[in-house]
Amino acid sequence: MIDKFSWISVFPEIILLVMACVIALADLAVKSPRRTGTYVMSLVTLAVVATLQALYADSASTVYGFNNMVVSDPMGNWLKCFATVAVMVTLVYGRPYAGDRDMLRGGELFTLSLFALLGMFVMISGNNFLVLYMGLELLTLSSYALVALRRDNATATEAAIKYFVLGALASGFLLYGLSMMYGATGSLDVNAVFRAINSGHVNHQVLVFGLVFVVSGLAFKLGVVPFHMWIPDVYQGAPTAVTLMIGGAPKLAAFAIMIRLLVEGMLPLAIDWQQMLMVLSVASLLIGNLAAIAQTNLKRMLAFSTISQMGFVLLGMMSGVVNGQIDSAANAYSSSMFYVITYVLTTLASFGVILLLARDGFESEEIADFAGLNQRSPLYAAVMAICLFSLAGIPPMVGFYAKLSVLQALVASGQAVSIGLAVFAVMMSLIGAFYYLRVVKVMYFDEPITATTVSAPLDVRVVLCINGALVLVLGLLPGGLMAVCARAVVQMLGS
Repeated sequence: MIDKFSWISVFPEIILLVMACVIALADLAVKSPRRTGTYVMSLVTLAVVATLQALYADSASTVYGFNNMVVSDPMGNWLKCFATVAVMVTLVYGRPYAGDRDMLRGGELFTLSLFALLGMFVMISGNNFLVLYMGLELLTLSSYALVALRRDNATATEAAIKYFVLGALASGFLLYGLSMMYGATGSLDVNAVFRAINSGHVNHQVLVFGLVFVVSGLAFKLGVVPFHMWIPDVYQGAPTAVTLMIGGAPKLAAFAIMIRLLVEGMLPLAIDWQQMLMVLSVASLLIGNLAAIAQTNLKRMLAFSTISQMGFVLLGMMSGVVNGQIDSAANAYSSSMFYVITYVLTTLASFGVILLLARDGFESEEIADFAGLNQRSPLYAAVMAICLFSLAGIPPMVGFYAKLSVLQALVASGQAVSIGLAVFAVMMSLIGAFYYLRVVKVMYFDEPITATTVSAPLDVRVVLCINGALVLVLGLLPGGLMAVCARAVVQMLGS
């Protein structure tokens, strides 16, 4: 018999699922070419769900449901709240773009986005290998369809095929690794796997063999080297609105599934997976930053930038356990959580400007397209500059404090290797600053190639201004969000 706590733990997910189905059916009766009815229903649904998740998170309670298969805890609820807001912002930015490109013939953009968000929720709440994998597949299958939404566009179709093939390979890696873990521990329950590994009665070689495949699958979802091949091609080939859908909120879900599997399920194996994450992070920082320098396409440059940014997230994850002690775990994992949240916030605004400058028949995704933007629209140039400064880690933007928190976690571990990695990360950030500042130089000092004024609907302008302001305000006052992340991670470790 399923108790009432099971239904309470997944109440926001039930609302999202029901409303996604209702919106899909209601869209059949919507006549507006811009799908106004579907759009409004989607935003209202997301606003309600985000509010519920924030209330759940604020209650600071941890609830297990459906025989421990799902967990509702503050960390998961905050991540789901932020993911919901990110999808809301993505739909606001993406609707005018999608309308100009005949992507709103049906309401697929909205319904697929809601189902992708539901997949993220299941990933974040999963406390069982099968539930985690089910959420991952719901997210990725929705993402494949979104990338191919422009059926008559060869570039988008090619990107969708690449994404599908490499995504299937990564899912296979992860599933094989989880099956090895099940074979070694005899359980699919994350908590039971932790207890089995901690008992020391499980064959260590089998565990490490399975762990290699699990980390490989997770690395693909995060888009880190050497599992990054899909990121530049999909970011560039997908419609920009879909690129933002893939590059924003799913990063929060990928961080959550990494916490659920590696920290909650396999913390006794930290000595093994931390070494793997170290190699992945060093390679990502090096290749991501060096490859980005050579790019002239802004979406492709931001794709390689994403690879290097995820390298920073992994640096935080790999500094949690030192000499078998978990004293610094809360500091390390909360720094990674803060980093991924602020990265998604900055990504939303930067792609929002790219979407804003795009118009019917013109994508505005080359760096040269931003020439003289300050003369055409000082406000949007300022928002883009704030985002680029944040991504480069220049104070007082929030990206600086995100990088600083990860570097502090590394140095606090006291290990010579960790301190060396912190120095290496700073050097790579200096290289990264070059290609971010290059775009700022183009916007402010180059002559505009067109005199076209930048126009956008009121909702897009308002959300973009709030988004850009948050990147600056959270940089000036980062304490509140940092405290939220720290409390959430401490409660997660405590449960």
